[in-house]
Amino acid sequence: MFKFRKKLKNFFKVIGPGVVTGAADDDPSGIATYTQTGAQFGYGQLWTALLTLPFLTATQEACARIGAVTGKGLAANIKEHYNKKVLFADVLLVFLANTINIGADIGAMASAAQLIISINFAILTLGFTVLILVLEIFISYRKYSKILKWLVLAFLSYPITLFMIHQPWATIARATLIPNIEISFAFFFIITGVIGTTISPYMFFWESSQEVEELKAKHLYKILGMPRGLKNFLRSLRWDNLFGMLLSQFTTWSIIIVAATVLNQNGITNIGTAADAARSLEPLVSGFSNAGLIAKSIFAIGVIGLGLLAVPVLSGSASYALSEAMSWREGLNLKLKRAHGFYGVITIATLIGLMINFIGIDPIRALVFTAVFNGVVSVPLLFLIAKIARSEKIMGNYRSGQISNILVWSTFGIMSASAIAMFITLVQG
Repeated sequence: MFKFRKKLKNFFKVIGPGVVTGAADDDPSGIATYTQTGAQFGYGQLWTALLTLPFLTATQEACARIGAVTGKGLAANIKEHYNKKVLFADVLLVFLANTINIGADIGAMASAAQLIISINFAILTLGFTVLILVLEIFISYRKYSKILKWLVLAFLSYPITLFMIHQPWATIARATLIPNIEISFAFFFIITGVIGTTISPYMFFWESSQEVEELKAKHLYKILGMPRGLKNFLRSLRWDNLFGMLLSQFTTWSIIIVAATVLNQNGITNIGTAADAARSLEPLVSGFSNAGLIAKSIFAIGVIGLGLLAVPVLSGSASYALSEAMSWREGLNLKLKRAHGFYGVITIATLIGLMINFIGIDPIRALVFTAVFNGVVSVPLLFLIAKIARSEKIMGNYRSGQISNILVWSTFGIMSASAIAMFITLVQG
């Protein structure tokens, strides 16, 4: 027991912004998008989980390294070295997309909670909103980062659900390794949504700024322009990031498979929210007594846990981006009285998100369109990330190597091509 506790303690020392960012990538909006993908196309888009892994990992590592080396978040670097008009346009679009995401996530959490406990939807949405704001605003960064790390355990819900269901593993292996492409607007729309949900602008801003927070929390103050122990910090950063993105994509893979096996194979090709996906598992999952009820409950718990992790990341990333663009004091390490603008953006984004649940917006349309929206907004940001990460002037000896550079530019190309293909198929009907 002692050895297990020691290993768990060491594990929590290594994990940080990379794992938290990876977990937030599978927020309730992501769960809904991946479930819709599996329900609509079966195993047909399963290969995207494997294909996007190296590009997601390289992009997030570049963002994290930019924050660690420069001591500034992504928005601050773009503002200092590149086009401010592009930055402000992207920041406003990210704020809008994140706010819609927050609203959908809070609603999905409340709906998922209703599958486990019988409490009014409005009370649950209000309760989750208050809990998230109190933790994010009034708890110290050191304690709050530990809470986020524990919430990462909600990841386990989806692999558990995956292995509760009999799966056609030969078909799954083939679909994972061999790309299947359909020339249709529906296919490119969903695939842009999947990629946009996986490689999202809010993750760029969050992880770069969180690495700065980590440097401050560990008292690695700058000496002659560079943090002490930077090489060791970057080594841990890369392992943390790799582990986080592996977990993220394994979870994505698991969700698509569960939806394809349980929903698509039973003729269900559309779902409303992540909570609807959990609800639909109960009558369709078989294998042992109460398997459907257990699968539904585990899936719902995952929605709640990852929602509690993702909503602060969404509001926090929007606030980091806007605060850096406006040159406000920013950071979760600061108290409320020292960063009114930063915490004000967090509060406004979260409260607007809460209100979205009561004005009649279709949640699945909002989620999928936001994912597609993110896929399009990512394109100019990826261009700037590639330029900054490769710049010797900005990054010095820690600029991107050849492999990292190729992967980040390839990510820019894939995101651009996916968005263009979607628009072309839309125009052609």
